Amino acid sequence: MNRKKIFQPFDYYVLLFFSLAFIGWLWEVTLFFFTDHAFINRGVYRGPYLPIYGVGGILLCLCFRTLRKRPFLVFGLSLIVCSAVEYLTSYFLELRWGIRWWDYSGHFMNINGRICLLGAVIFGLAGTALVCLLLPLYDKLYQRMSGRWRAALCLLLLVVFVADATYCAVRPNVGKGISWSGK
Repeated sequence: MNRKKIFQPFDYYVLLFFSLAFIGWLWEVTLFFFTDHAFINRGVYRGPYLPIYGVGGILLCLCFRTLRKRPFLVFGLSLIVCSAVEYLTSYFLELRWGIRWWDYSGHFMNINGRICLLGAVIFGLAGTALVCLLLPLYDKLYQRMSGRWRAALCLLLLVVFVADATYCAVRPNVGKGISWSGK
């Protein structure tokens, strides 16, 4: 793949979005499994994906992939961008449904309980790993897939996601361990 090429075909970003959204879902389900000793399907949607991770990852990919050789800069920028995405997402979700899906009020250096220093550092590290290590691997895997297989997979993922998003626009995934509303 041409290193100078920043913008990729649509299916590149769709597959990257769902890969990162699934990895984010796995991260949070695993984290809550070990902290709360229960399986909790985190997030607004019912499916095994957290779109905030997909959106954040796409932003990092678009903005910082040319900085692959500068991991400390990628770390700092990822920390800032991901914290902004997390803050704005938390604010939007609370405005939309009156519910908080996460609350860092008890964490060191939090801002309105929406973001905290530990989370920001973790996102900075994850962003650095994504841009500097994982994107080159993803690029190779993407190139190995046939165009037909990519198109079919994209279509399937998008149909399932749109159906899930449509349902959850009316009935978001809330409850014990998922949100902080007490529902």
